[in-house]
Amino acid sequence: MSQTQLIRSCDRGYADHGWLKSFHSFSFADYYDPARMGFGALRVINEDRIAPGTGFGTHGHRDMEIISYVLDGELAHRDSMGNGDADAANAGVIRPGDVQRMSAGTGVLHSEFNHAKDRATHFLQIWIQPNQRGVAPGYEQKHIEVQRKRGRLALIAAPAGEASAVDAVMIHANARVYAGLFDGAESGTLALPAGRLAYVHLIRGKLSANGQRLAAGDALQLKDVEQLQLADGEGAEVLVFDLAP
Repeated sequence: MSQTQLIRSCDRGYADHGWLKSFHSFSFADYYDPARMGFGALRVINEDRIAPGTGFGTHGHRDMEIISYVLDGELAHRDSMGNGDADAANAGVIRPGDVQRMSAGTGVLHSEFNHAKDRATHFLQIWIQPNQRGVAPGYEQKHIEVQRKRGRLALIAAPAGEASAVDAVMIHANARVYAGLFDGAESGTLALPAGRLAYVHLIRGKLSANGQRLAAGDALQLKDVEQLQLADGEGAEVLVFDLAP
């Protein structure tokens, strides 16, 4: 039986650390809701705003696929794999339109920083649980052109080894992530194979998803639904997750 659940932005967790303001779609750090521990392999969506000249100091992760999606400003990434080092040709700095994937695998240390003096960095940090544990840590970064997302869903992250996803970052998970921009008469659809889960996260603007009207920060969880239909956007930017149950 198909199931649909609407989660409003105001029902997310929130933390204000001064230098960091963060909305949590799922339980994270001091925010705990036993009913919001994840959805399928999707474990974290944090909407973060980092104040100028601040950031996350060096810290560790393991056995997690971590995706960063910048909305405004820049985020400088540095890790124990050498990404972001002075001789790395500016690798690790991500800007609007960029998608960054870090496979933590057996363990990685990294930091994230906003070096701007007068501009906050606004980004989404996404964690997806891997379907393989103990892989070698890895890093990948790609720029997704606006025209690829305009009025359609563009695949931005896909399972490692999926040859058709040449323009997406590769993740060690049975999951696909799409990004889209919708305004006016633009619309998009996504067929969902039997048994799959879908999670729609509206980043900004307004959008209808399978008839449900979403505003910025709202989400829609779908289970055993054959198709996702997106329409009636008003400056909408959206992420859609296709997930194994």
